[in-house]
Amino acid sequence: MLLAQAPIMTDRPLLRVSKASKQFAPALSFGDHIAGWLGQEVDQRIVHAVDGVSLDLHRGEVLGLVGESGCGKSTLGRMMAGIYPPSQGTVQLDGVPVMGAGKKPLKTTTRIQMVFQDPFASLDPRVRIGETIGEGPLVHGLVDPANVGAYVAQWLETVGLPAEAADRFPHQFSGGQRQRVAIARALAMQPDVLICDEPVASLDVSIQAQIINLFLTLKQTLNLTMLFISHDLGVIRHMTDRVAVMYLGRIVESGPTLQVYDHPQHPYTRALLDSIPRLVTEGDELVVFKAIEGELPSPLAPPAGCHFHLRCPFVQERCKTVVPDFSDHPSLPLSGRHVACYFPIS
Repeated sequence: MLLAQAPIMTDRPLLRVSKASKQFAPALSFGDHIAGWLGQEVDQRIVHAVDGVSLDLHRGEVLGLVGESGCGKSTLGRMMAGIYPPSQGTVQLDGVPVMGAGKKPLKTTTRIQMVFQDPFASLDPRVRIGETIGEGPLVHGLVDPANVGAYVAQWLETVGLPAEAADRFPHQFSGGQRQRVAIARALAMQPDVLICDEPVASLDVSIQAQIINLFLTLKQTLNLTMLFISHDLGVIRHMTDRVAVMYLGRIVESGPTLQVYDHPQHPYTRALLDSIPRLVTEGDELVVFKAIEGELPSPLAPPAGCHFHLRCPFVQERCKTVVPDFSDHPSLPLSGRHVACYFPIS
C-alpha cells in the first residue's frame, strides 16, 4: 500500500498539459456512406472537444475542473489519463510523455488511474471484486500471486469495505459501494495521479457525502495527487485546493479555489457562480439563481475570438475576433491567478 504522508507541493508540476487539443470526426451513418458512394457531399465537420489547453497539476494537490456539460472536461481528463491521445500538444508525467509514438500509451500510464462516473458501467459484471482489484497489480508486478488476497483486502479496508467483499460480484453492491470498489481498483495500482470524472454524480445525495468524505480522507492519508472533475460547484469548493474553469474546450480561469470563488475574474466564472441555486433577496425580490444567458455554442462550429463572447455582458469588438491569452493578467490583484480575458472583472 501507499505510505501515509502529508501532501507535498513542489514547483515542478507532476502532470503537465501543454497546448493540448482534441478533435473528433463524427461517426458516419449508413446514409452518409451511401451518399459518399453516390458522389454526394457528406457533412464531415469536426468536433472541437478540447482547444489548446495548458494545465499543470502539482504533487500533493487536488485540482478541480469545472464547467457546463459538454465543455470538454471528461475529454481533457481522459487525455491526461492516457485514454485519448491528444490531436495536438502534449501530456507529460514527470517530464515523460503519457503517449508514445503512434499514439500508444506508455508504461507511464499505469501511474495515472481514473475513477469514472458510473461504477456499474466501469466494473465487469462477470468478474468478482477481488479479481477486479487484484488483476492490474498482479499483471504489473506490484504484488506476488501468493499475497494478492491480502493486498486486495487491505485496499477494500482502505475504502471502507469488508475483506469478504472480494468474493462478490458488482450487482451485489449498492451504487456507493460499487464506487468504493472502483476507487480501490484505482488505488491498488499505487498511482501518482488519480483522475476522478464526476465520481459522485450518479449517486444519491446522502451517499455522495460519504464518498466525498472518503476522498478527503484519502487526500490526508495518502501521498496522492487528484484531478477532480465535476459540474457541482459546491463539491469542487469543498474538495479542491485549486480550480480550473472550462468553457467550450478552453480553460478561461484558474487559481486557488477560495480566491476564484470569492473573487471571480472571468465573466463566465462569475456567471457560473451566480447560477448556483440559493435564496437571497435583492430589494424586495427573492432571487433563487441567475441563469447564464444564451446557449452554449456547438463544438462543431465554435465562435471566433473568445468563445464566451456570444454570452458575455461585457463583450467588446476585440473579444469577437482575437483569442485572449491564458496568462497572469497584470491587473489582477491576487497572486497565482490566470484568466483568459481582455477585460477581467476587478
